[in-house]
Amino acid sequence: MSAPQTAASMSLEDAVRARRSIRAFKPTPVPREVIEQVLTLARHAPSNCNAQPWVVHVVSGQTMDTLRERLVAAARSGTVTPDVPLTDTYKGIYRDRRIGAAKALFEATGVGRNDMEARTRSFLRNFEMFDAPHALFLFMPGYQGLREAADVGMYAQTLMLALAAHGLGSCAQGALSHQMGVVRELLEIDDELICLFGISFGYPDHDHPSDAARTDRAPLSENVRFYD
Repeated sequence: MSAPQTAASMSLEDAVRARRSIRAFKPTPVPREVIEQVLTLARHAPSNCNAQPWVVHVVSGQTMDTLRERLVAAARSGTVTPDVPLTDTYKGIYRDRRIGAAKALFEATGVGRNDMEARTRSFLRNFEMFDAPHALFLFMPGYQGLREAADVGMYAQTLMLALAAHGLGSCAQGALSHQMGVVRELLEIDDELICLFGISFGYPDHDHPSDAARTDRAPLSENVRFYD
């Protein structure tokens, strides 16, 4: 592997095209100074009235190992304790897109449609954080609403583009907010904060079968309207 990058080295267009959900990481830790550079860039994300409502908890090292173990155990037990209610049903084209993404991943990793054991292993990979050496959790004050949640989303995208520009991979994971009882206990989270989702990150393992999974993007005509 080449030496860790310490500065962004991509154009914006290159970073946008390079960013995708990575589902296998090398164990090599990202240097702390690189993580801080990425987080420093992400601060420039826009927010409603410049409130900057995001609160970020970054997990590495032994804490990451402990969290991984506890999240997998909680997932196996069927525990689900999210701060924000999960979406029960996706309908129409949104459901189709979700199914397409799952199909691409299963085909790349050799998971058969009726192989429930393999499907369970694939599911638990979410809580293993795909072997990433780092993860971060995105919180916001619980009294705030959808506008501030959108701000956190803009921050997350800025952050993931900054990671891509530094040669790093990431995976935004709603699953990391499913067992907040575990996360709150280990990280001693302020009761006034709620978690929207987490992001696993590190150096991508391009040799893993999951790296072959690709999802498409809807054409502009499907979700954009122009008015002249």
